[in-house]
Amino acid sequence: MTIQRISRAAVYGLLLGASAVHAGDWRQFRGSDTSAVADTEAPPTKWSANENVSWQVDLPGRGLSSPIIVGDRVFVTASSGYRQERLHVLAYDISSGQLAWERQFQATGRTGTHPKTSVAAPTPASDGTRIFAFFSSNDLVCLDLDGQLLWYRGLTHDYPNVSNSLGMSSSPVVIGETLVVQAENDSQSLAFGINTATGESRWTQERPKKANWTSPIILSTDGGQSGVVVLQSSTGLHAIDPLSGEVKWTYADGASTIPSSVAAGGIVYAPSNGITAIKPLADSAGPEIVWTTGRVRPGTASPLVYNGKLYTLNNAGVVVCASLDNGDVAWQLRLEGPFSGSPVAAAGYLFAVNEKGMGFVVKPGESEGEIVSENDLGETILCTPAIADNAIFVRSDSKLWKIAAK
Repeated sequence: MTIQRISRAAVYGLLLGASAVHAGDWRQFRGSDTSAVADTEAPPTKWSANENVSWQVDLPGRGLSSPIIVGDRVFVTASSGYRQERLHVLAYDISSGQLAWERQFQATGRTGTHPKTSVAAPTPASDGTRIFAFFSSNDLVCLDLDGQLLWYRGLTHDYPNVSNSLGMSSSPVVIGETLVVQAENDSQSLAFGINTATGESRWTQERPKKANWTSPIILSTDGGQSGVVVLQSSTGLHAIDPLSGEVKWTYADGASTIPSSVAAGGIVYAPSNGITAIKPLADSAGPEIVWTTGRVRPGTASPLVYNGKLYTLNNAGVVVCASLDNGDVAWQLRLEGPFSGSPVAAAGYLFAVNEKGMGFVVKPGESEGEIVSENDLGETILCTPAIADNAIFVRSDSKLWKIAAK
């Protein structure tokens, strides 16, 4: 295992000087707790390329990764160069959009991807004091909030056959002091639990040998600081203790390899046989299957639980609202697709941006949903939005926007 890192004393100094936790942060893919919900925020419900745009900045290369927000900065990744071999991590001031810093690295692994995706497909993650930027080339970079390199791992150096010819897009998640990374493919398929302070592996697990683009989720009762991390693959779900790598429970009836699961109220809603609601049991090795429905089938977008309802967005661009009790469909609403990014929620609304850059704001009701607005940014957008600072943050290959009411 090869790790480039700064001195141990400097790492300990970083820990001693750790910044306070910001309740409004959006620290990883689909939010700090991976729920895609930011109910303390009130973003605008209408915008365009010229309306309610607080700022926009040009990005140096391609990327599907979502922005993340930690304190007063917005972080995003990109890849550039003929072979996307240049890896970028950028930080912007949340109020002005001014570039705070940029760091560039040379990819050490394979950079080939499908034309639709890019090397900067995984969303970075943060524990509040560090930024963990993962790329499809299996390069994993750890920086402090001021852009200083703490450690660097080229996972392909340690595991040469960990690659996917279409590109990797699973986003890492932080839970406690562990960064969980899925690098699943048809050859050397692995998942890693990595010490956030040192970059060393706490554990490494063999995973099903099949390409997989889903991201881990956190099943927790304290906002994502502890609990288990749930890994999804073609064979089903595995709940893992993040410190030891011990498998706490499994669900073995298969699952999607594109949309990820979501957890709410101690239940995991998995894209399996449509949607399957899975309840872990404290006194049993196997979880309880609460219900399964084939009438609710997510497309590329991951499902969302919000205000006591389950929402999916299928490949036809239809939002489906279903009961959490039994999976029965309450209503459906057609949007204009296709969608690559997943919906997010805040202040009583659902927000989803399609591949053409059209952002839809939906007001969900008990018996029907209403499209409140359709908002065109005029560029191809494949990322999942982030919500913080009463704003929506979204990126294309060329731009990053902060959408906020003036």
